[in-house]
Amino acid sequence: MAQVLEFKLPDLGEGLTEAEIVRWLVEVGDVVAIDQPVVEVETAKAMVEVPCPYGGVVTARFGEEGTELPVGAPLLTVAVGAPEGPETSGPVTPGPSGARNGSAPSGPSSPSSSSGSSATESSGGSGNVLVGYGTAAPAARRRRIRPDRLDRTPTRSGALTVEAAVPEAPVSEAPVSGAPGVPVPAASSTAAPGSVAPVSDGPVPVVSPLVRRLARQHDIELRRLTGSGPDGLILRADVDRAIRQAEEAEAAKTRTARAAAAPAGASPAAASPAASAAPAAERIPLRGVRGAVADKLSRSRTEIPDATCWVDADATELMAVRAAMNAATGPSAGPKVSVLALLARICTAALARFPELNSTVDTEAREIVRLPGVHLGFAAQTERGLVVPVVRDAHTRNAESIGAEIARLTELARTGKLSPAQLTGGTFTLNNYGVFGVDGSTPIINHPEAAMLGVGRIMPKPWVHQGELAVRQVVQLSLTFDHRVCDGGTAGGFLRYVADCVEQPAVLLRTL
Repeated sequence: MAQVLEFKLPDLGEGLTEAEIVRWLVEVGDVVAIDQPVVEVETAKAMVEVPCPYGGVVTARFGEEGTELPVGAPLLTVAVGAPEGPETSGPVTPGPSGARNGSAPSGPSSPSSSSGSSATESSGGSGNVLVGYGTAAPAARRRRIRPDRLDRTPTRSGALTVEAAVPEAPVSEAPVSGAPGVPVPAASSTAAPGSVAPVSDGPVPVVSPLVRRLARQHDIELRRLTGSGPDGLILRADVDRAIRQAEEAEAAKTRTARAAAAPAGASPAAASPAASAAPAAERIPLRGVRGAVADKLSRSRTEIPDATCWVDADATELMAVRAAMNAATGPSAGPKVSVLALLARICTAALARFPELNSTVDTEAREIVRLPGVHLGFAAQTERGLVVPVVRDAHTRNAESIGAEIARLTELARTGKLSPAQLTGGTFTLNNYGVFGVDGSTPIINHPEAAMLGVGRIMPKPWVHQGELAVRQVVQLSLTFDHRVCDGGTAGGFLRYVADCVEQPAVLLRTL
């Protein structure tokens, strides 16, 4: 009679809690072999083909392509043949430990060895181990056998087996409750799974080499830990918790030692004048503009996985174009155009080419929202603190119009007359920290935007121009972007386009 076994999504790596079904590799009714890949899933780190530990007929699939499943959720069910009991492979006699039928005899014998191997083969499991997931069939057996596979298991011949399901002939054994025919050491049967046990020479229920290395680096004895994973498996979180506890205990010991040593140096009466003479620290409340800036920047650092790339650009041609604009007379004359206005116009042209950076992330809906218009913010330092006024519909303006609006908003910022509407709704920010005399920076994104361009000071530097060393006007450009909305290729393309426009302003003629 066939037995239907359920295969659940295994733990595919440290810290990964879910995976998305990309493509099913089998259909309902297909016959699968042990360890045959059945589904392709995408985690936060890679695309993975998941093998099924059972051989048989697929009877059901759980989840359509594109569905996200948590670790431990059912993937599919497989109908396998009824497992053959190990007692059919040879005679069974109760051992001195009082084992029931199905336990191995106390002495070495070839039937016992063949019985262990047949039990492994007939269980429908491959014996391989995924990260955090043993594929050797029934969970009741896997609970106690898993550590033996992961650590060394001495056999009668003295060899070390890595993935052996059952030792050849242990001297004293007792069965696991509910799993006849699967012997385990009698010593382990007296302790509850996952309980804290004294240090012993037995195997440690740890799968990940990273967990072992972390414990080794911090002198954590794994045998003293209680695993919070399935069947007492020790996870990284367990080791991290033990490290924190050890650090707290060490800190408490240090505080106690200092408190005990304090009276030895001087009496409390003698120490109090010195303590009172120490100046008190000044406490400044985080409120107003400073408090709002602190909250917004903290939220940005907490929620946004940002990255920064930068490039040096030769701004000599851009400065020459600006000088020519401002020197024009007659009908072509107009208001002076600032460097910031030219850079802002370059940003709107770059965002038209790379709209991924003119977006925001809806964390509740888990969606990237690409915004139709560019509302360009620019950082302005005032006596009250840093503010970011917003130039509305910057994508519809030319350099002269953007410059006029920047000048108007800057004056309102200096006088403290900016309205809340003029400080909110930005989709991209330009930060000219070059006015402070610095070359570079790693800007913090203005939440909930997706990117910020930083501009350093423009100053004469040696530069290779047309194959010869020359003194040129050089500027450093830094782009910090939200890695959720795009990858490095998009961010690098945006920054390179901005640098090209700075070095060759004629490039902008394509978009005018």
